[in-house]
Amino acid sequence: MKIVVLAGGTSTERAISIVSGTKVCEALRSRGHQAILIDVFCGKEGLQPKEAFTTEYDLESEVAYIEGFNDQIEKLQEERREFFGPQVLEVCREADVVFMALHGLCGEDGKIQATFDLMGIAYTGSGYLGSALAMDKAITKQLFRENGVPTPAGMILKKSDPRPAFAELDMEFPCVVKAPCGGSSVGVYIVEDEAAFAQALEDCFALEEKAVVEAYVRGREFSVGVVDGKAYPIIEIAPLVGFYDYHNKYQAGSTVETCPAELNEELTARMQRYAEEAYRALRLENYARMDFMMDEQNRMYCLEANTLPGMTPTSLLPQEAAALGMSFAQLCELLINVSMK
Repeated sequence: MKIVVLAGGTSTERAISIVSGTKVCEALRSRGHQAILIDVFCGKEGLQPKEAFTTEYDLESEVAYIEGFNDQIEKLQEERREFFGPQVLEVCREADVVFMALHGLCGEDGKIQATFDLMGIAYTGSGYLGSALAMDKAITKQLFRENGVPTPAGMILKKSDPRPAFAELDMEFPCVVKAPCGGSSVGVYIVEDEAAFAQALEDCFALEEKAVVEAYVRGREFSVGVVDGKAYPIIEIAPLVGFYDYHNKYQAGSTVETCPAELNEELTARMQRYAEEAYRALRLENYARMDFMMDEQNRMYCLEANTLPGMTPTSLLPQEAAALGMSFAQLCELLINVSMK
């Protein structure tokens, strides 16, 4: 198959997206596919769409080319009105499918998916509606509540409203303050006192117009992939220090990950059921990953959904697939086949 692996972009998760895209492209090429890696925002001047899949391909040099734009992204955003880089849409039209290796805003939020729908371009992952709903943690929380998916108690504060004192919120410390549309735990703060709460709000409002404030759940952290509506084996995430923030997600050796998680049959079935219900509540399609906390009384809380989860061989969803006997390359092919079905 002719496959464009779309990565990079302009979000705070650009660097992680490039890693995901590189590994996916490498895996697909190892399976005999004509896969090429393209930066959705930077594109490539002079690339000929009809020849892109037939010429000699050096993945390592393409990665270096894409990474060469990393320090120029803000400047390019100021100079350009168009989001899609040179030749990106033209090459995607020539492909059989686009593998979405994007993370964060302008990747996971449904905008690119809507564009591809209008242009008749096939792509992996959820459509524009599910992507948009899951990207906003405020909307996610509302839909979880309405559909019986347990989620931590909380509320949504707006930047335009007067700043409330913590005592007015009928909550207790510690609590969690997070930007609704951040990814990879960017803009997530666990606060212990009034001063930290006020600072966390300011930091979130510097990123977005809203902030989610929710109860802190002390306990064990898990993630559950859902592929084609069916939950995969559960993985437990145990950071050695702090919580599963950006550093612990991507710094080797900072987190102990156990898959399948050490849970009894009843708890495993319940969490997998909640993951599938969360997937349906958010109108997701093809595949996603749900994050959970479980307290000392074995009460489970779904925190959020990731519609384009990290895709390196050591990422969470590939580890869950490996527990089913599936290689990373086989998983990449499966996600394409499920999406094209």
